[in-house]
Amino acid sequence: MSSEPIPLSKALASFDALWSPRIVTRVNDYDVRIAKVEGEHIWHVHDDTDEFFLVLDGELHISLRGPDGERTVLLPQGAVFTVPRGTEHKPYAPSGAAILMFEPTGTPTVGDRHDEIPEHVDSTTGHALNT
Repeated sequence: MSSEPIPLSKALASFDALWSPRIVTRVNDYDVRIAKVEGEHIWHVHDDTDEFFLVLDGELHISLRGPDGERTVLLPQGAVFTVPRGTEHKPYAPSGAAILMFEPTGTPTVGDRHDEIPEHVDSTTGHALNT
């Protein structure tokens, strides 16, 4: 963990991979992760933890499936949203976005249960593979 301030713009500029979060710091037992996202992620569920999103740049959509059906929340730049544990969800960013997330250390990006993982994604971590 750094003892100096971490400029998020500099951290975001250090990588290009999409849907491949990078840990910028830790708070207790939580990772503070940043990611560049564009297009669709996969439907997935985190059984034991909520998932917090802050949109740093762009716009993020999160589709949610629950007992009352399916809905989508729209998060413009500066908005926050927490997906409750056990809620099936699929983030997507039609025009691209930069996001910050809080998740317990070790939480896989693809959750505990998920749709089939595309070939360009590491099935263990959920991170995009360098191709």
